[in-house]
Amino acid sequence: MFRLGLLLLATLALLPQAAMAQYAPPDQGQYTIVSAQYGTAERHVDVTNQLKQLARRDRVFIMGNRTFGVDPDPGQFKVLRIYAVDPNGRERMFEYRENSQVDGAMFRGWNTGQWGNGRWSGRWEGGYGANNYGRDNYGRDNYGRGGDSGQYVIQHAEFGTNRHHVDVTNQLKQIARQDIQTRIDNRVLGVDPDPGRVKTLRIYARGPDGQERAFDYREGAVVDGSMFRGWQRGDWQNDGRDRGWR
Repeated sequence: MFRLGLLLLATLALLPQAAMAQYAPPDQGQYTIVSAQYGTAERHVDVTNQLKQLARRDRVFIMGNRTFGVDPDPGQFKVLRIYAVDPNGRERMFEYRENSQVDGAMFRGWNTGQWGNGRWSGRWEGGYGANNYGRDNYGRDNYGRGGDSGQYVIQHAEFGTNRHHVDVTNQLKQIARQDIQTRIDNRVLGVDPDPGRVKTLRIYARGPDGQERAFDYREGAVVDGSMFRGWQRGDWQNDGRDRGWR
């Protein structure tokens, strides 16, 4: 029996980390979901409760109209925006294009549905306690329209994966001068920092309250520049801070 125990311990020690991952505690993601919105800037609906039901069944799923049982803007390409906060209370926005894969592993309490109870304005561009009516402090209406008068000022942009990512602030600035909306991929940004992997564009921006937020766009998603101040003028600079990939 003693020898059998030693053999078992030795076998477990040799198991690769990937194989042992299945024994890790579930629902230990970094971000806590506050709200989920599905649709377009002009027409979108709150799907927090639908997402919660999906999360209880699957960690990974393909998202679209049939998933949520609603088509808020027929004939238009839609996205799912998940608004969340990190352990330090910083706001994050994760965007998934229609028919793309959503992986709940990064969200805390995903399978248990212990999220989505925070106070949220319902606005497409996000923000706690924002006024749902009229125009905001920068002259934009509820759909985020208003040219270069967006709410957030870009500080820095990274593209890639956790293991390989690059600074694309200048590339993004050139793209922004051409279009208010841009679909992000390797070709558009002119770089593939991690071949064969699905990459993310992460935009760090500062809001009117002075707090920095990070906006994540999965490869292939459309970036709506109307939410960023000075987007088409390229009226923003790389602040030079090395944020890693937090």
